[in-house]
Amino acid sequence: MNNPISALFGPSPIKPIQKHMAKAQSCIALLGDFLEASYIKEWQKAEEIQQVIHKTENEADALKREIRTHLPRSLWLPVARNDLLEMLQIQDRLANRARDIAGIMLGRKIEIPGELVECVRDYYQKNLNTSAQALKAINELDELLETGFRGKEATLVEGLVVELDELEHQSDVSQVKLRAMLFQMEDSLPPVHVIFLYKIIDRLGELADISQKVGSRLLLLIAK
Repeated sequence: MNNPISALFGPSPIKPIQKHMAKAQSCIALLGDFLEASYIKEWQKAEEIQQVIHKTENEADALKREIRTHLPRSLWLPVARNDLLEMLQIQDRLANRARDIAGIMLGRKIEIPGELVECVRDYYQKNLNTSAQALKAINELDELLETGFRGKEATLVEGLVVELDELEHQSDVSQVKLRAMLFQMEDSLPPVHVIFLYKIIDRLGELADISQKVGSRLLLLIAK
């Protein structure tokens, strides 16, 4: 009979955590397709994409529950079980934010003003780049474990996290520009619409913030 723990984790408990991060990144990538549909008011297509995001987020949740249930309490690894679970929790917030953004925009049919579309498109791309960098760093976690969080692999991951921090900064700069543009347009838009536009801007920015936290958690593992 197959051992359910072995079936899930194989030789390492890290692969499922990397798979979970990839699911979260898929949600964020799909969000880009959703935004493109919303720009041209193709709400039927946007709804179809939103359903795929929701399905992918549910898959990430299911994987998270399996990892929590089956992650061995005694790991012969240079990393604590709680540290891996904390990493998982941070990653899960990425999938949740992508789901929330699509849900809010679809539920209220929030239209991005034409003057802001290019800026929002650039802003989203910067956030996507940041989460992609976080995934790249997480994909080095198994190599980090093999080297005991030391040596060239640790230096490599530290470099990836430095790049991740710079990408998060670029997102912040883009957010400031976008908020300033929206501020100039406030008087020409319905107040409730403005409130939700600011909320969408903030939620998009959280994708980069959370991604940076993934990198910070990796640095903490290296430092221990």
